[in-house]
Amino acid sequence: MKPKLLYVEDETDLGNVTKQYLEAMNFEVVWCTTGKGAYQEYLQQPDAFSLTIIDIQLPDTNGFDLARKIVEHNKNAYFLFLTARKEKKDRLHGLDLGAVDYITKPFDIDELVLRIRNITRRLLHSTAAQDHANTIQIGDITLNKESLSLAVGGHTRTTLTQREAELLEYLYAHRNSIVKREDILIRFWGENDYFMGRSLDVFISRLRKLLRHSVSGTKIENIYGVGFILSVP
Repeated sequence: MKPKLLYVEDETDLGNVTKQYLEAMNFEVVWCTTGKGAYQEYLQQPDAFSLTIIDIQLPDTNGFDLARKIVEHNKNAYFLFLTARKEKKDRLHGLDLGAVDYITKPFDIDELVLRIRNITRRLLHSTAAQDHANTIQIGDITLNKESLSLAVGGHTRTTLTQREAELLEYLYAHRNSIVKREDILIRFWGENDYFMGRSLDVFISRLRKLLRHSVSGTKIENIYGVGFILSVP
């Protein structure tokens, strides 16, 4: 998939040439000539853009204000500034706002492409690492702790409750060994009594039904009167 860029530049000739060159370099580019237009474009698809490239001197606002509004809407937004300003205070101000880079005009277009590629490559690796940190693989079972989704044996993903996901993660941490009922109840419900035990049984029953689709044989076994084992071959 091509990295998608939001490019904000009011100089028509420069904007057109830069857009065409970036597209030739395998980027998808949405070009806006005003801060208002760029912000509206961003609001329509805030998660679509890998990077926003902002000229500081725009006809209706300055790029710093635009970047600030974007960050207020999405604190994880990534942006860099393009500007004819060379004052140190402007550069520091841009970086203080969270810019990943600050390039002064006139710039070499190939250098711009290289910087954008380096940035998007780092972001891709960062996202992949975050996805990996949020994912637990148990045989043919995939648990995503962030989205609370569970995929078993290639079947359609199921959405778990927060408690179900936490319980499955806890059992996985103690896989192939007995986890006592009382330990689970104290950890997740704060006390070991009959009613809390019934709640635990409901969660375990639902998880066991979901894991029955596992072709690798992963399952939750009930050790009567003691607890449970997440058996992972």
